[in-house]
Parts: sequence; C-alpha cells; structure tokens
Amino acid sequence: MTFRAYRIFDEGGVTVARFVDLQLSDLDPGEVVIRTRYSGINYKDALAATGVGKVIRRFPCVGGVDAAGVVESSLDERFRPGDEVVVTGYGMGVDHDGGYAEYVRVPGDWVVLLRHGAAEPTGAGATASHLLPQAAGFASNVSEVPLPHGLSMFEAMALGTAGFTAALSIHRLEQNDLTPQSGKVLVTGATGGVGSLAITMLAHLGYHVVALTGKEGEHEYLRSLGASEILARKDIDTDDTRPLGKGLWAGALDAVGGATLAWLTRHMQQGGVIASYGNAGGAELHTTVYPFILRGVRLLGIDSSATEMHLRHVIWDRLAGTLHPSQLEMVAHTIPFTQLPEAFEPILQGRSRGRTVVKID
Repeated sequence: MTFRAYRIFDEGGVTVARFVDLQLSDLDPGEVVIRTRYSGINYKDALAATGVGKVIRRFPCVGGVDAAGVVESSLDERFRPGDEVVVTGYGMGVDHDGGYAEYVRVPGDWVVLLRHGAAEPTGAGATASHLLPQAAGFASNVSEVPLPHGLSMFEAMALGTAGFTAALSIHRLEQNDLTPQSGKVLVTGATGGVGSLAITMLAHLGYHVVALTGKEGEHEYLRSLGASEILARKDIDTDDTRPLGKGLWAGALDAVGGATLAWLTRHMQQGGVIASYGNAGGAELHTTVYPFILRGVRLLGIDSSATEMHLRHVIWDRLAGTLHPSQLEMVAHTIPFTQLPEAFEPILQGRSRGRTVVKID
C-alpha cells in the first residue's frame, strides 16, 4: 500500500520538506496503524518543516506533532479497527514519524481513544460490530456509541497540541490556587493557537482575561473570544530592569518567553502564578530572584509533549467539558493537505491567527 506523506530531510545541512510516496514499512514502528483524517499546524511544526528552529532530532522524519483518525489495525488490545483516536506529542514529527501522512503508526501507549467505532470489513459485508460490548455506555447500534471524550476527530485537531497546552496550563494554574476571584489573567501571544484557545477557555470559566498582542487589527477578534481588555505590546516596557514593578496580574499564560516573560515576573501580584510554554520571543530569561522571594511568584513550566497518560485523559475530559472552547469555530480554519507547505511561513512571521487544521483524508 502506497500513501502520501510530507517528509522532512537533511540535504547537505539544509532542511528540505516535500511530499513523498511511502509504504507502511517506511514508517517508524508501533502497535497501532491509524488512517489519518486530520492534523494541525503548531509553531513547532513550522520550525521543524522550515529548519528555522532545528527541532528535528533525526532525518528523514514525517512532520506533524498531531494526528486524529481511524484505527486501521492494532496489535494493542485496547484499540480495534474503526476506533476514532487522537495522538499528540511524544516526539511525533521530530523524532518519530508524525501526522502529515495518510497513515500514522505509533505505540499504543501514545493513543487516546475518542470513540469506539465499527471495524473495517474483513469479508463480504462483515464488520466487527458484534465485538462491541452491550454494557452501560455502549449502544447496540454502532452509530449511537457515545464519544468517551465527547469530541469529534475534527474538534480534536482544532484543539490539538495548542488546545491541550492551553488546557494543561489552566489546569496547572488552578492547581496553584488561581481562581476567577484572584484577579486578572494575562495571555501573551494572544492571537496564536494556544493564546486564542486559552482566552475563550478562561472567559468561559469566568476569568477576567487581558490579551497581550502586537496586532492592532486583531483587537475585535480577541474581544469576540472573550478578552475583557486588550494590552498593546508597544505599551509595555520590557527594557525596564527594576527588580519589581506594579503588581498587575494574578495569573499569566506565556507563549513568548525572553524579555516578555522577564517583564511578567516583575509585574505579578503577590502569590501570582505564570504558566510558561513558549519561546517565540527568545529562549533566555534575565530576571532576579526578588519576584519569587518577595512576592511568592510561581513560574510553572508546561511540557505538553511528555504529559503522562493519566493526566492526558484528565485534560481531554476537561477539553470535552468545562474547558471546551465556545468559540472553537472562530479559532480554527481548515486547509487541504496539498496546501500544507504554504502555511508555515505565516505562522513563523506572526501573520496567522488561531488554529490551522489540515484535512488529510
């Protein structure tokens, strides 16, 4: 069986990505083969495909840190043909062949079940529907089987790593005592995938959200997502190196890093908490210990890729419930697989907004 994939190569020290024809034997090993329906584009995907970020850990590698699709075959008894599943993180697209392919093969421990489905026919009109247990939570008609996580494959990729990161950040902030009554919450990189989804999630939970952006033309978009205030990037002084400034924020979600994150540490309220998950503005952090020892500021590192499976299920359950973005249709737009190569530069240049879903199948 031959299928299309978008593979990244190192050719004489230069990163080159292109569509190729592959067979299953060309993919990295794994117990579960998935027919991909949707993938997504994250900032990390753009870095990998263009070579800008040097994030690829081995070549060649099929790009794409996210994938949602239907199980084609499985050696793992937890999954069966026809199941709708999602895979995010775990090195997908950087050291394991990822979601930019019509088929994905991954270890069973990486897979999250969205819903049980009918198996692919194995004979004349045969299905595996008779294998579905007729117990609580399962319907006798396969089309009536409920979604364990309440999400479709498209919704799972409209959220993807970006939505998972936003939800994990909020979850960690709340574990560190942040509530809507604590005060204002700042979201940096507000028009990006994580930022856009975080705003609508936080607003749905009742938080007073302040969106930090350098895009003057996107203020209405951010307000429509639920931002109560817009803070222009030009109005913050990241060059002010005083160890402490006015305490403004009870919580913050930061995609920028660098000088912006350092500025944040100086302007958190007493006991303020920051979730850090990106470095779009730089990887180095120049600050002092004073925000931490005089105001009790907490800086939380968010690593969505290596999140252990129990917590993954908790976060996906929240994404299907209390953290499901009410404005998801505004945040996500879809492109066909063939347009994937043209979608990376706008993300790297900060000219995109929200989430880009790639329709593979």
